Amino acid sequence: MSLTLPPTVTDRAFARLAEIGAGTQGQALRVAVEGGGCSGFQYEIKLDDPAKDDLVLEKDGEKVIVDTVSLPFLENAVIDFTEELIGARFVINNPNATSSCGCGTSFSM
Repeated sequence: MSLTLPPTVTDRAFARLAEIGAGTQGQALRVAVEGGGCSGFQYEIKLDDPAKDDLVLEKDGEKVIVDTVSLPFLENAVIDFTEELIGARFVINNPNATSSCGCGTSFSM
């Protein structure tokens, strides 16, 4: 896989990071793809420290980071934040996923 379009982050996701004070604590939202889950791959989304080789997407002092191994799986994906009746969470809208699980964190390619 070759990366042509990096993932993008919505203003809503950056705003949520600002609300929780991630940037002021020196933290960034790490979005990673790992093997596992009920569909073959799963997203790991957590606050973390940026690493040297991470792709850093930044706005107004808030950062979203993606490691180099996960980048091809997130090509042209959109990282968003949603608030629904069942709860609030960061979500990945990934055009590369051929199917996904009801949990929203597991997908296949």
